[in-house]
Formats: sequence, C-alpha cells, structure tokens
Amino acid sequence: MVEEIYCKTKPNHKEGFLMNSILDKLVTGQVDVDDLVKNLIQNFLEKLLKAELTEFLGYEKHEPSGRNSDNSRNGYYSRNLHTKYGKIENLKVPRDRNGEFQTALFEPYQRRDNWLEEMIINMYARGLSTRDIADIIEKMYGSKYSASTVSNLTDVALEEIEKWHKRPLKKRYAVLFIDGMSIKLRREHVDNEAVYIIIGIDEEGYREILDFYIGPTESAALWEEVLQDLKSRGLQQVLLGVMDGLPGLAETFLKVFPKADIQRCVVHKVRNSIAKVRKKHQEEVITDLKAIYRSPNREYAIKALEDFINKWSNIYPRLTQSWWEERNELLTFFKYPTSIQPAIYTTNWIERTIKEIRKRLRPTNSLPNEKAAEKLIYLKVIDYNAKWSTRRMKGFLNAKDEILQLFKERYE
Repeated sequence: MVEEIYCKTKPNHKEGFLMNSILDKLVTGQVDVDDLVKNLIQNFLEKLLKAELTEFLGYEKHEPSGRNSDNSRNGYYSRNLHTKYGKIENLKVPRDRNGEFQTALFEPYQRRDNWLEEMIINMYARGLSTRDIADIIEKMYGSKYSASTVSNLTDVALEEIEKWHKRPLKKRYAVLFIDGMSIKLRREHVDNEAVYIIIGIDEEGYREILDFYIGPTESAALWEEVLQDLKSRGLQQVLLGVMDGLPGLAETFLKVFPKADIQRCVVHKVRNSIAKVRKKHQEEVITDLKAIYRSPNREYAIKALEDFINKWSNIYPRLTQSWWEERNELLTFFKYPTSIQPAIYTTNWIERTIKEIRKRLRPTNSLPNEKAAEKLIYLKVIDYNAKWSTRRMKGFLNAKDEILQLFKERYE
C-alpha cells in the first residue's frame, strides 16, 4: 500500500530521493511510523520556511532580479523544536543577510509549539493538581515542569478572566437565575467564602453564565453590587429573577431591575417545609404541596393552596401561614408561557451546574488564594458556556413570541 501511494505522487528530484529513502526503510522495517511522521513534518516545515523567505524577499532563489536587491538569502541556522509529534532536531531555518526575516511559524527563541501549554491548561481545567501535571509531563516528555511552573502557565487564564468579567452583555435576558455556593479559601487562614453565580436565559432560550464573583459571605448587599455591575455592562431588561429565600434578596433584585418579577424557588420552599413536619405526615404533605405547584394554572393553584391551609393549619399553623404570605412569589411562574414553566419555578438545574463546579474544586481541600479559585471556576464556566451556546432551553422556542410580547409590554 505504501508503494502504491508513492507511485501516484510526482515529487521533484530531491524530494523523491528523500521519500524513496524513507519508504524503503519503512517497507523493510528499518524505521518506525513515529520517525516517518517526524521526518515528513520536518521536510514540510522546511519547505514552508523557504517559501516564507521567498515571499519576504520578493524573488525566487537564483533569480536575476535578486542581484540588485537590498537583501538576500544568507544560509541557514539549525534549531530543535518540540511538537506534539515529538522532538524535531536540526530544523533548518533560513536567514536573510539583513537579519530582518522572522517566520510566522514560531517565535525567535521558542523551542516548542503551544500544544504542551494547551494540554497543561486542559489537564488543570479537568481537576489535576499542578504537582500531578508536572509529574505527568516529566514522565511523558522528560521536561521538568515544577508545580510552580505549571501554575505560572495556567496564569494565562487570569488575563482572559479579567477581560471576561468586563465583557459587554446583551441588553435583554428573559430569566436570570442567581445562586451561591460555598468554597474553602485561604487568605490569612482557611475559611468558607461565597461564590456568586448568575446565569441568564436570553429571549431565544440560550443559557449563559453571565458572571461569577467571590466574596467573604453571601448577602443581599453584595448581591446588589453584583447585579449593578451586570447592569453597567449593558444588561437593562429582565423579565424574571429566580432565586432562593435569602433575606432581602428579592428586594435587592427589584431595586436593580424594578420591572422584573420574582420567582422564589418552589423546591427550596418544599424542602424547608418538610423539615418542619413530623415524619408520619411528610409523604402526605409533599403530595398536597405538589398539587399546588403542578396545577394547570394559577387559579387551580390558589384553590389547592387553600385546601392545604384548611387541612394543615391546626397542626402546622406557621408553615401554612408562610405559604400563604409568600404565595405571590412562589406562584409567579404561572404568569409565563406554559412551555417554560417547568424550567423557571425552581433553581434545581442551576444547582446541578453549581454541583459540577464544586466537583471540579473537590480535589483541592482548600484553595491557596482567590486567584487559584478564579482560574478553576473560570475554566469550568467557559466550558459550560461553549456547550450551552448551541443548545436552546426546552420550551423557549415555542414561547418566543409570548416572551417578546412581555418585553414589549414592560419596557416599550
């Protein structure tokens, strides 16, 4: 098969001699495939380098027009280059007499292409420690990368993080999900800190993690700063904010986006309610609560809520009273198209996202500093955003016209 491929090609004399020699060795088993690939790549790179120099000088080798030019070819220098195919030794890099030519293939003093650095960042993003990565690189390639060197390589993400935090946002998001998670972070000593996460669904139904922030604790005051920052970057119109029951959070959200609605997470409310109910009543209470938030419309939901209160108010008066007092924020989702209601009455799926981010942080008992935390979270966030950019949330396509109408009624 190798000879057949060779017969179909028409190399020039030198290339034919090189190819013929390589193929003869391959057929007779004197060279392995890895060496063959490296030789072919070296030959290809050297041809590219020659072509680059010709383009730079503006004339072919030995052309008369080059004799009166201000610059000319000046031989070669040899260098080694590490690639993902192996180490290429004695790569011939052409020179010009004025020393002005610089290839676009690699930097002047670069000894390896960027594949290794990219691999290190990918391993770091998937949870390997800097020490583990350094050991792997040394075993695979013999290059000694210390844990601090690997950490410095992953610092390339820090510039990207800064740009990402400041990037302009879309003007409209139909829904904002806001939630927080706790991480162990070392400053002077190790302590729990909060990560604020904001996920938006645009009017087309595409999800995006808009931003994340690290703060000492989760509070409504800090959430206000976070939301105001989003607004300063272009986010002006929101229909619905979905959140848990953090004290003051709903008021803070409406302070920043006064024309939006608030949806309290129904599943959070159910969990908290069950914790206040005796074990023998729990299954029955869950069934009665499901009848409320799984009703076909708000009218039926209010009727089911009234039945729940009549049934349980004597045994659990505080529980039933809290459901009645919070009914408006718990049943907001009924104002929205039926097709998207399952996606907006709970923060469950954003909690799943947070769970995956937490899993990424799990190999580290505590993060050494805020910079390390930001790098790890950011790499997971951009991975999610890349996946979500091509996946529309279920039900939003059918609801698009109704969502656009809601924007028009509130903001135009």
